[in-house]
Amino acid sequence: MATVATKPITAEEFFELPEPADGSKQELVKGEVVTMNAPGFEHGEVAGNAYHLLRVFAKERNLGRVVVESGVITRRKRDTVRGPDVSYYSKKRAPLGRRIVKYNDQAPDLCVEVVSPSNTRKELRKKLKEYFTAGVRMVWVVEPEDRSVTVFTKPEQGHALFEDSELTGGDVLPGFSCKVSELFE
Repeated sequence: MATVATKPITAEEFFELPEPADGSKQELVKGEVVTMNAPGFEHGEVAGNAYHLLRVFAKERNLGRVVVESGVITRRKRDTVRGPDVSYYSKKRAPLGRRIVKYNDQAPDLCVEVVSPSNTRKELRKKLKEYFTAGVRMVWVVEPEDRSVTVFTKPEQGHALFEDSELTGGDVLPGFSCKVSELFE
């Protein structure tokens, strides 16, 4: 059986694609569209909690912008566009009041990835490397299964925090802190 090679698409072409009718999520990986299962209820609740905590903190202090499932270009030339569950952009990277319709031209300062049952360790490691290569400064990998957060400031260096631990924004979001348990309430 012959296969037909398709031409890789760009981040700009990917943005113009219609949303999947079945509610699934898509990312662009080296020019190819990859479809994933729609996130489950728990996933959405945890991502919503992370968004709310970060959004309230950043907005009250006029620090930057927080978005949900917004595309992040992690690679050009066989473009890759990832969709972290939550992203924080300092006002330096996404100026307040500037309308950004498509993808921001700079990487977020912080990405939050909520692990779904379908995610693999290999896949998460790959995304971490891509985020940091693109200029992301911190990644939180949130594990609903054991109610933990692993904080990465480099793709190969993470430290795990559990429910009673204090999660902070470090030098990426100075002054931010919450109990890890707040992400799961």
